[in-house]
Amino acid sequence: MALRRWDPFRELESLRREMDRIFDEVFGRALFSGRESELEPIEEYARAWTPACDIYETDKEVVVKANLPGVSKDNVEVVVTEDAVTIKGEAKEESEVKEKNYYRKELSYGAFQRVIPLPVPVKSDEAKATFKDGILEIRAPKQEVSPKGKKINIE
Repeated sequence: MALRRWDPFRELESLRREMDRIFDEVFGRALFSGRESELEPIEEYARAWTPACDIYETDKEVVVKANLPGVSKDNVEVVVTEDAVTIKGEAKEESEVKEKNYYRKELSYGAFQRVIPLPVPVKSDEAKATFKDGILEIRAPKQEVSPKGKKINIE
């Protein structure tokens, strides 16, 4: 068995990630509803949802894919900045049932917003988005990043 050096900060980092996840689940959706100051009823809270996303980068671009089942591309707005992608939209319920004898209602409808921080700066004015089969794909070319420091000559 190999010995591994104990790093207390590694354990704190995993604790921080877990706390962030818990706070996002409990409070994150309530903040996007526009009613930060009041608690939402359980029924309304259950309908809030956030689209699942994949984010990856290639040599030349950053790609964000969002799963938006049941959402029309006309109901989606995408804003790309140098360091983040914001996806806003609304999933509308297609049919309304007059007799509300639900045993379980798990399909999510309503407004959503997700802000995705990007791993590297991108050229927002050259970003492109496509929507096919409920998958939104955003491709943004990377910016040329200069080294953090610049050596200068002393005169």
